[in-house]
Amino acid sequence: VQLQASGGGLVQAGDSLRLSCAASGRTFSGLVVGWFRQAPGKEREFVLVTQWSGRTPKYADSVKGRFTISRDDARKTVYLQMNSLKPEDTAIYYCVVRTYWTVRWYDPHEYPYWGQGTQVTVSS
Repeated sequence: VQLQASGGGLVQAGDSLRLSCAASGRTFSGLVVGWFRQAPGKEREFVLVTQWSGRTPKYADSVKGRFTISRDDARKTVYLQMNSLKPEDTAIYYCVVRTYWTVRWYDPHEYPYWGQGTQVTVSS
């Protein structure tokens, strides 16, 4: 699965931003889809993950209530809607995919497919 992330940019604290992740050749139906992020000098951090088969999405505590994920099968795209952005949300954001659920859904090493990353910068 090839992934192409886009939509990053420079915003102010409190603003919203929507990231996109497009898949080549197939939809995201049945796949485990998530987002990770990496701030300068820090390790990659889990943001959220879901599988559209009745499974409840998992969110990092830091984004719960502010970030949501959705998909558009016609466009073969998933979206990360980010509201009430904070300076600490500044990072490169990566969409990730795996074919089946894992109990280590928070571990970046569990995901074999990664998009190229898109930079999000939130100014205070």
